[in-house]
Amino acid sequence: MKHFYSLNDYNLKTFGRKLYKLSISGGFTCPNRDGTKGVGGCIFCSEGGSGDFAESAEKSVTQQLCDAKRRVEKKMKDTSGQAFIAYFQSFTGTYAPTEKLRELFFEAINWEGTAVLSIATRPDCISEETLDLLEELNNIKPVWIELGLQTSNEATAKIINRCYGNEVYESCVRALRARGITVITHMILGLPGETYDDMIGTVKYINSVGTDGIKFQLLHILKGTALSYLSYTTLSMEEYIDALIGCISHLDPETVVHRITGDGPKNLLISPLWSADKKRVLNAVNKVMRERNVRQGSEIQN
Repeated sequence: MKHFYSLNDYNLKTFGRKLYKLSISGGFTCPNRDGTKGVGGCIFCSEGGSGDFAESAEKSVTQQLCDAKRRVEKKMKDTSGQAFIAYFQSFTGTYAPTEKLRELFFEAINWEGTAVLSIATRPDCISEETLDLLEELNNIKPVWIELGLQTSNEATAKIINRCYGNEVYESCVRALRARGITVITHMILGLPGETYDDMIGTVKYINSVGTDGIKFQLLHILKGTALSYLSYTTLSMEEYIDALIGCISHLDPETVVHRITGDGPKNLLISPLWSADKKRVLNAVNKVMRERNVRQGSEIQN
């Protein structure tokens, strides 16, 4: 029994194969760091701009992709005929002049192994010119835009220093989907002050706005972040699994689940330490889903 619509299921259905992600960097920063919108970034964001596993921006995009591919291939049993997601992961992936974005994105999408171009960004950093560029790229190969919503609770958004309102996210989603561009929404479970009902409320909000995919992430406390200087207790593994299962049960069944957990860099991770053993976490999530007979969208009222 399939408990949720996974990214692997979607890729097999759409591309006929498993796709492997290659995390690269465009050398971007963020308007929430340089003073345009705020300073310091979101309170959970590391010095690497949430791209701690990405390649170095000091190398060309092509070299980054080749290096990341070699690293991924060491874990693959069969490297023949594989295709990849070129993922601009670090900081805000559309926060640069359009010509600079054109140069970076075309190099990535034209690389021979690229099946999908994926870009992590903020909804307040996509202009009309950027939309035109993304639509042009999307006519070559699929483009996925990942938006860091994290929560629909405006009070929490202020606590985490998100520096944009929900209406900005809504407008951006509508504009991207009108151009035929896939939208993936990031949501963090266990943000400061949030209850189980708050997290379910964010999933319901995401459903109402409309998104093609979602990434669930537990809140990490990493060294050097603003969050690391606050007195805050992260979720236990049991609490996280309960919240995750509740969110999946309320999630539109057509929404692709790109991720159900995450692991921060072990050299930076302060809490929760249980998250460092990703295999154990995934096994625990799957076990509880089987025991509770969880199905995506089962709690949506018809």
